[in-house]
Amino acid sequence: MKKSKFMEKYPVYTVELLKQEIKAQSIDDILDYFKIKIEEHPASKLIAVFNHFTHTQNLDGEIMDGLLDAQNIIFCFGTTLLDTKMTAVRPRSLGVCELDDKFVIEFMEIPREELNALIEFWIKGLLNNDEK
Repeated sequence: MKKSKFMEKYPVYTVELLKQEIKAQSIDDILDYFKIKIEEHPASKLIAVFNHFTHTQNLDGEIMDGLLDAQNIIFCFGTTLLDTKMTAVRPRSLGVCELDDKFVIEFMEIPREELNALIEFWIKGLLNNDEK
């Protein structure tokens, strides 16, 4: 998992998974996997799946070369609401993008390090057994 700054201010984690190294065959498979993980977690709630690719196409927007699909699974980890600013950083989103030879999964850093580690663990669960 690689951490970077997007637009010089947003801390984003990125994982690139070659198609041959994971169990999933499609973005839908990956999203279904994450839906299960989200629903199984006692403090998370699935909100929606947003098809970012189709949305952008329908607006005649620009899409990077080589991008085949891009969707976001939106959910919330939250057991407290102690400040109004929490609503600015929640809910969470995992961006799942498909390119010819790989899937790219990205998410903005979560203020609680153990949740970043949990997301990384979930992503590693997509790997074939011999790749973990």
